[in-house]
Amino acid sequence: MKIKAANTILYCKKWRETVDFYRDGLKLLVISSNEWFVEFKLNESARLSVADEARTSVKSGDGKGITISLQVQDLQALHSELIETGFDPGPVKEVWGSQAFYLHDPEGNRLEFWAGRAKA
Repeated sequence: MKIKAANTILYCKKWRETVDFYRDGLKLLVISSNEWFVEFKLNESARLSVADEARTSVKSGDGKGITISLQVQDLQALHSELIETGFDPGPVKEVWGSQAFYLHDPEGNRLEFWAGRAKA
């Protein structure tokens, strides 16, 4: 199998707040949207989408069992920027030999931002 791209879709009860979190808070680029679905660009081959569960047959997982793990270039700068934006990210700590911190979106999904060596 040769995968060309990846898209994670989050089905949300708090759809509008979650869209605002990713678009306005994290400043992710919107590449496609309609009245119930927004697709964000993470990089050239990865996407993150947010769907309104009220408009789909798939229901929200209420943030259970989901961690969106994102490797970033400058972890400390991102951590500081998120605090300045009004977010409350957890402290930077060592995780599997890398530096990481966590933040939850309005739906309860955990985001892990990390930098350093590739995780095992």
